[in-house]
Amino acid sequence: MMKQRLDILIKGAAELLTLNSGLKGPRSGDQIGELGLIHQGAVGIKGDRIVCVGTTDQLLRETEVDERTRVIDASGKVVTPGLVDPHTHLCFAGTREDEFEERIKGATYQEIEARGGGIRATVQRVRQATKEELIQLALPRLERMLNYGTTTAEVKSGYGLNLNDELKILEAIKELNHSQPIELIPTFLGAHQVPEEYRERRGDYIELLTKEVIPQVAERRLAEFCDVFCEEAAFNREESEKILLTGKRFGLRPKIHADELSPYGGAELAAEVGAISADHLVYTSPQGMKRMKETGVSAVLLPGTSYFLNSPRYAPAREMIQEEVPIALATDLNPGSCMTESMPLIINLACLKLKLTAAEAIVAATINAAWAIGRGENIGSLEKGKLADVIIWGFPHYRILPYHFGVNLVEMVIKAGRVVVERRGRS
Repeated sequence: MMKQRLDILIKGAAELLTLNSGLKGPRSGDQIGELGLIHQGAVGIKGDRIVCVGTTDQLLRETEVDERTRVIDASGKVVTPGLVDPHTHLCFAGTREDEFEERIKGATYQEIEARGGGIRATVQRVRQATKEELIQLALPRLERMLNYGTTTAEVKSGYGLNLNDELKILEAIKELNHSQPIELIPTFLGAHQVPEEYRERRGDYIELLTKEVIPQVAERRLAEFCDVFCEEAAFNREESEKILLTGKRFGLRPKIHADELSPYGGAELAAEVGAISADHLVYTSPQGMKRMKETGVSAVLLPGTSYFLNSPRYAPAREMIQEEVPIALATDLNPGSCMTESMPLIINLACLKLKLTAAEAIVAATINAAWAIGRGENIGSLEKGKLADVIIWGFPHYRILPYHFGVNLVEMVIKAGRVVVERRGRS
């Protein structure tokens, strides 16, 4: 049989984490820590796809490597799939470092919001920005995300809160998707907050979203998901359900900001509407976890947000694992409650604050995160036929990833078969 010629061969990895367990769907329960680890592992890439995975000896025997093949020596290194960030608010204007300092001095997030800060402050700046300005502001953030190993990210609107500005954000996301390497998955979050001009007539804003904005977003194919901030201070359960079911009728799969500030039943609602994920879940109930497990809703956990807000409370991740709810990790990158692009930092916080093991956190940041945005068939693990999204890390054991924090240990990032980040003069 003719051997297949490779475009790229990664060989000699001290630990190759394939994340391949032979299961279809996200990991949960006892399987949450399965890494599919191969010592002295190798990955063969042809075009934008992985064509073979195994030991280095095996791939050298079974594939063709010639002068056109780029051979990357990963000796003494860990190789993983690209990191997947399934919850971000990447596309925004302005920063809110003043609020960060106010919280240090004792102000709460809700107090800052009540005096015109918070989401409203960012909405005002986004409305003033052009689409081109939003794109230029987002590009450096995306470059930082890529340098820290993120190869796919979900991105929400939600800082426009009217038809034109929500469309502007989503159009900016669409253009960004074609102007840099990270694949961006767009989510419509017009129900992020009731805008100032609708404060006394919130029913009219719900009508605007359901009768005008969602239909136009769907018609223009600007989003895959419809999200809502389901909290007493944002949208109640009835309003959230109406918005999400409207989105669903127009082909936008539901997502929910759920139980972030209070035990408000967002997890249960996620189960009822068939959401792909419920996110935050700091105050979710045992009943909510049970309903999520029964209906296959992924839990996207955001420990960086609790950390950044200096909250003592974090999502009950270990209880979720016990209840066999699949968990994923995300940055929640946004200017108010979590200003970071670093998924490795989130992995560190997941270990320290959510009590995940290193293996569990890596699963949650790769294959489970991919399933949480509907991409598990194509990314999140190193398997034959999947996109060649690969990271080479500058350490020999995977447990070092959360242990050695605050520095960037990524040496190389390959996105869809193309080397897009390269450090330290590697071959």
